[in-house]
Amino acid sequence: MRVLVSAASKHGSTREIAAVVAQALESAGIACDVVEPADVATATGYDAVVVGSAVYIGQWLPDARDLVDRLAEQLREVPVWLFSSGLADQPSKRGNSAPATTARVESLGARGHRHFPGKLDVLQLSLAERATILAARGKYGDNRDMDAVRAWGEGIAAELVAEPARTA
Repeated sequence: MRVLVSAASKHGSTREIAAVVAQALESAGIACDVVEPADVATATGYDAVVVGSAVYIGQWLPDARDLVDRLAEQLREVPVWLFSSGLADQPSKRGNSAPATTARVESLGARGHRHFPGKLDVLQLSLAERATILAARGKYGDNRDMDAVRAWGEGIAAELVAEPARTA
C-alpha cells in the first residue's frame, strides 16, 4: 500500500504536521510519499491520499487548492483525508470549517477533514501577516498538538489496513 501525503505550508509548520501523519502511516507499514502540492503531477498509483493546508484568512493556500482542483477526478477514486492548520483554538467546532473546505470534503467524497491548531512565530511573519493575526486575535506560539496529529494518522492507517487491497 502506498499513500500520498501533501501539504501547503507558508512557514513550515503545516509541512511538519504532514510529516507526523506520514510517520504514523509508515509505523503501520504503509509506504508514504510526502510531496509538495505544486510537485504532485498525479494521484494515480496511490492507494490513498492525505492533503492539508495552512489556513490564512479562512482559506487554504493556493497550492493545496490547486492540487485538489487539478486532481479531483483521480482523488474521487481513492480514499482521501483532508486537514487544515491555522488559528482556530477549538478545532472540533464545525464553525471552524470554512464553507469552501466543507464543499471540498463533499465534492471529493473525503473520508474526513480535521482542523489542527497551528504555530505562529512572530519572527517569521510579515508586517501585514502580524496585523491580520492581531485582528483575528490569533495566539502566538506553537499551539499544535502533535499527539493528536499522530493519533489522527494512526486512525487513517487503521482504516486503510482494515480494507481489502485496492488497485490504484
